[in-house]
Amino acid sequence: MQHAIPHSRDKIFSPVIRICHWLRFAAIILLLVTGFYIAWPFLTAYGGSDNLIQGWVRFAHLISGFVLIAVTLARAYLYFFSRSDIERRSVKDVVNPKSWITQIKSYMWIGKLNKAGVYGPLQFVTYFGLTLVIVFMCLSGLALHANVYHEGLGGIAWTINEWMLVWMGSLAAVREWHHIASWVFIIFILVHVYMAVWTGIRFKHNSVDSIVSGYDYHPMKRD
Repeated sequence: MQHAIPHSRDKIFSPVIRICHWLRFAAIILLLVTGFYIAWPFLTAYGGSDNLIQGWVRFAHLISGFVLIAVTLARAYLYFFSRSDIERRSVKDVVNPKSWITQIKSYMWIGKLNKAGVYGPLQFVTYFGLTLVIVFMCLSGLALHANVYHEGLGGIAWTINEWMLVWMGSLAAVREWHHIASWVFIIFILVHVYMAVWTGIRFKHNSVDSIVSGYDYHPMKRD
């Protein structure tokens, strides 16, 4: 006879954080698809000069880029000023060598994963590195945008990002590194999805369902 195992439910991610996560995911996917098309426009429009496929693709790329900028700013604000400190507590593990050893051992099926916050040290460092790449992509994207649209928001973007062209030497170099950095997103998405599913199988909690429902479930010990 099987018995149901009671579980405790802990809130991990707020609705705002979950919305930001999925908006960022959608924006990055759309940016990758449209970005590769802009780099290599493989579709040809027939039937007249009013079929501006490249124009619509660039428009979608532009909107997705501004969505990514907005979400990045929102996530930075939530990390530092949210009432929940579950993400900030993860910094304790980053500076604790024992936490690194514990996480690496858990990935080798040795022992259990014990975290002070929601992320392990390896996760936190990876997400921090990804955030730096996102910031670079946003700034380089604004620099490219400013050289197409010189007025309004484009003019403001040029004022903010003129230093990037000077630093990197040319607009062509900015575009090249913008394109190269996009591969970081592709590699990260593949590894991230794999590890999220693997974590759910390995540890039975704190996996994909937590970023969907916002809750994590732990089996309760019986007396």
